[in-house]
Amino acid sequence: MAMPTLEPIQDGDLLAFCQFLTEHLSSERSAEQWAQAFQQNWGVAKPNNGFLIRDEGKIVGGIGAIYAERIIHGKPEQFCNITSWCVLEAFRSQSMRLAMAVVSQPGFHFTDLTPTEVVSKTLQFLKFKPMNERHALWPNLPWPFASLGGVRVITDHDAIEQALAPADAKVFHDHRHLPWLRHLAVGKPGAYCLVTWKPNRLKGVPGALVLGFSDPELFLIYRRTIGWHLLKSGCFYTRVESRLLPRLPLLCHELAGYRNKVFRSDTLAEADISNFYSEIVGLNQ
Repeated sequence: MAMPTLEPIQDGDLLAFCQFLTEHLSSERSAEQWAQAFQQNWGVAKPNNGFLIRDEGKIVGGIGAIYAERIIHGKPEQFCNITSWCVLEAFRSQSMRLAMAVVSQPGFHFTDLTPTEVVSKTLQFLKFKPMNERHALWPNLPWPFASLGGVRVITDHDAIEQALAPADAKVFHDHRHLPWLRHLAVGKPGAYCLVTWKPNRLKGVPGALVLGFSDPELFLIYRRTIGWHLLKSGCFYTRVESRLLPRLPLLCHELAGYRNKVFRSDTLAEADISNFYSEIVGLNQ
């Protein structure tokens, strides 16, 4: 019996691979919705969309890859975000061929930000490092000093892009078209922080899940102003991954028990790994 073939997922194969994901990973998304995450223009000439396995011409497994360039510490860095690893039961013995094909590509930092527990542990065998899985949560409260000293919260997209520093404006520009994301800029002229978030619910209580921000220190400095803005929008708490914060603020409670996101890099640290430019923002999770 011939061994199943391993192939890169080219653009012409993408819809068929995404149809495979709809049928075998999650039927909550159409093939076209899956494909959106791989079709972003995020500043890098992508070599593929991941890899797939065929048996007698039929797709029996695959692993997605989303590529992007980000500026880290003033230097451009190229990322490969692994996502949607799915192999039919009869071909599970071929699974590691997919992972090895992705991580064997030179020149990339690798991440998997939505792994299952099995995937997270499997990738750790391939020298991926687990990240702090806890989430920080605090209440959004009225804040009468929200505008003190000229502090502003900007929500108009064009005004946000104009207010931000060039590198932060590029991050916003690269994500502003995704309709499930919400953005604001908070601060003063010359020192605005981009904040990207999504509506969230915990035990039925509406809140805000902050996916990322451009400046962790400014985010903490203005967290009360942000919280008051979010409260007026009907969000009663702010929730953010603890790993993204330089320290935990007052009135903060940590939630544990989440899956460990993982990354592999010879030069970057956990604090350098953002949720931007990944399936977390590229898909309506």
